[in-house]
Amino acid sequence: MNDEAELNPAEAAAVLSWKELRSYLDDGSSFVFEAGAGAGKTFSLVKALRHILKERSRELQRSHQQVACITYTNVARDMIVAQTDGHPAIYCDTTHAFAWMLISGFQKRLVELVRTLSGWVDRVEELEAANITGVGYALGRRTIEDGTANLHHDDIFPMFIELMESKKFRNAVTSRFPIVLVDEYQDSNKALIECLASHFLGQPKSPQFGFFGDHWQRIYDETCGAIEHEALKRIGKKANFRSAKPIVDSLNLMRPELAQAVKDPSAPGSVHIFHTNGWIGARETRNHWQQDLPGPKAASALTKVRATLAADYGWDFAGDTKILMLTHRALATEMGYSSMRDVFSYADSYTRKANEVIAYFHEHLEPAARAYLDGKYGAMFEAIDARRPIMSGPADKAKWAGALKRLCELRNTGTVGEVIAHLQAAGLPILSDAVQRQEKDLAHAIAAGGELSSRQKELSKLHNVAYADVIALCTYLDGHSPFQTKHGVKGDQFENVLVVFGRGWNEYDFNAYLGMAKNPAQIAAKAAAYERYRNLFYVAVSRPKRRLALLFTQKLDPSAMATLTDWFGQHPILDIGPTL
Repeated sequence: MNDEAELNPAEAAAVLSWKELRSYLDDGSSFVFEAGAGAGKTFSLVKALRHILKERSRELQRSHQQVACITYTNVARDMIVAQTDGHPAIYCDTTHAFAWMLISGFQKRLVELVRTLSGWVDRVEELEAANITGVGYALGRRTIEDGTANLHHDDIFPMFIELMESKKFRNAVTSRFPIVLVDEYQDSNKALIECLASHFLGQPKSPQFGFFGDHWQRIYDETCGAIEHEALKRIGKKANFRSAKPIVDSLNLMRPELAQAVKDPSAPGSVHIFHTNGWIGARETRNHWQQDLPGPKAASALTKVRATLAADYGWDFAGDTKILMLTHRALATEMGYSSMRDVFSYADSYTRKANEVIAYFHEHLEPAARAYLDGKYGAMFEAIDARRPIMSGPADKAKWAGALKRLCELRNTGTVGEVIAHLQAAGLPILSDAVQRQEKDLAHAIAAGGELSSRQKELSKLHNVAYADVIALCTYLDGHSPFQTKHGVKGDQFENVLVVFGRGWNEYDFNAYLGMAKNPAQIAAKAAAYERYRNLFYVAVSRPKRRLALLFTQKLDPSAMATLTDWFGQHPILDIGPTL
């Protein structure tokens, strides 16, 4: 790095955080490395790994030990492995893979524990009849084959937590991994992190832990968020290498305790705020849509803001620009899956895949179909959680080819019900256990002629939806569109970002968030909700490099407007309501 006198402000801040981090790596202290949006958290994590390798790689390899670096996603794992050249002194994998690797050698105990897991309570008799002698984890599905109970992804952490009660197991973890670094700690399983903290932090002869992440960017359910423990030293990386100064200035007003220095204070940037308080028509009144604009008016507001940003401020919506819609009605219309709003009572069922049928389509069937069309058959079988089948002859190949060809035809022309019926009849690809169970329950309920449950009613409606709408939904969930919500872009950055804040989310109310932000008493009374609102807001507005615009289609109370003025008052705040 350059002489410190020549460093830009962000680099100078990064140097200070690195000095602190390096001192803790060297003295064995466990720590939390808090890196806000755009700070370069992964850069610091990789730098820490390289420092450990430089200082201790020979010692680790002589002792048959490794540094464990556990990540939230396969993508992050692959990037870290590449940047550390796959060094043998580093074990880098996902948290699930890490936990399974450690527990898989304790087969006798796993055979005992599998019967106690919530996902297996209805299959204890089946386990007994199969005379289980081993436990496996190959495909992430619960199956019983040849005396082996194969675990679901959700079974791994409860197994690990139970084994952590054993001193012998804890000693095995420590002897192999004297250092454990956790990437994106805030998104790690809450119960798992609490287990590691209670058994290891502050205890003698335990691994050194380093938690890298940002608790303001915790956005997933059942994750740990902030970590507080007396044995953890704290480091704040007060740098922002992503965004222009006008954007960072507002981020710092939101989060003064982790105020960031920018890379280039003179780089151009802009922030524009649009709201619709001046619209005098009747707003939405139903459940979690209250005080939002009616659908057509919300669409008109977005159209107007896009036109204004393009004509008056030079935004290029065909280029590196993202629209992050934190309101799913407008997004569904733009993307072509508006039918989902008529099927499901709550947007989370399809936007966050709370519905298991939607989850199956997005996580398995659609990736498999795309891989088949691309001629990537290995990836296809991986996507549907199936081992590559044994093809005993031309008939087997013809069966697979025929089933997949018909599936691809139905994807374009058929309904969801027709796709599911085809999969049931062909048996290829295999429907997930959850989908098969729901289909069976629906069929029995219809045959019995009784009242359908709410979930059965939703599935029945879903059968009538064009499967093309499912493809459109999956495209949105994958982020292959300029229209995205924050859940698809966490960690990403774009030249320009327009965030649309509205209602329709079961768990988010941004008017409430802005009103609470300056009122500590309200925050204390609704801490969990406040944190959920805050983190989503922060992640969304911290994505752009150069230009940021916010559009609020829901009506904002005076207290919410006061917060906007505090954070963004140095930038234009325009009421477009009267012009809609």
